[in-house]
Parts: sequence; C-alpha cells; structure tokens
Amino acid sequence: MYARKKGKSGSKKVYRNKAPDWQPLKEKEVAKKAAELKNEGKKMAEIGLILRDTEGIVSTKLATGVRLKKLLEKQGLKDEYPEDLMNLMKKAVKLRKHLASNKMDYHNKRALQLTESKVRRLGKYYIRKKLLPAGWRYDPAAAELLVR
Repeated sequence: MYARKKGKSGSKKVYRNKAPDWQPLKEKEVAKKAAELKNEGKKMAEIGLILRDTEGIVSTKLATGVRLKKLLEKQGLKDEYPEDLMNLMKKAVKLRKHLASNKMDYHNKRALQLTESKVRRLGKYYIRKKLLPAGWRYDPAAAELLVR
C-alpha cells in the first residue's frame, strides 16, 4: 500500500474446476495429511507448500472442494488468531525490539507505524467478519506476549 510498486503483475493460475486425473491422493487422504501437518505445528502456508511439493496436490480446493482453512476448521484445528494477523504482529514485535536498541533508526520507525496500521486495519476487518471478538484491540505489550 505504501510502496512504490505499480500494479500487480505476474503469472496467473491455470483455470481448473476439478482435480487432475494424475493426482495421487484422494479427498480423505488430503484431509488426513493436512491434519497431520497441522498437528506437527506447521502453518497453513507451509502445509500448502508441502502438499504441493511432496504430495503432488495442485490445490486443496480442487482436491477436497473446500479451501485448506475450512478443511482444518472442520477437523477442529482452528487457530485462535488468523495467520496473516499473527505474521504482522510478529513483524511489529521484531521492529519494536530493534527500535529499543536503535532509537535513531527513522526508517524502521516508519516501518513500525505502517505495520501497526496494517494490524489495526486487519483487526477491524476480522472483527466485522466475526473472527475476532468485538472488543479486540491491538496492544503492543499483549502482542509481544502472544507472539512468544
């Protein structure tokens, strides 16, 4: 949002409405493998990469009919906080730690402002979608405890 990039360019996914015939694992096997990886402590992005690279799963949505997040929620493996929000909070905690020892680092001070702004904006979105409680507010001290 605040970068100098213009537009969104890159390769596009090939349109498919069903899993390819050569896909080795079927729907229940994909769900079981995803649950095993989640129980090992992997994040959803890591699970997707592992399924793609080692198991040959093109897309969990094509293989199972639902996205990975919904698939894990059905099995009772829901995260307390959304993954993208946690990643932003981790980044903010790291920046605060850096700024504690480097007080004159104005570039990273600005980066912290932008990151915390994104956390608040994303928090409002998740409150509207009812993925966070209505009274949730970003607090740097609480975020530091949560990230650990």
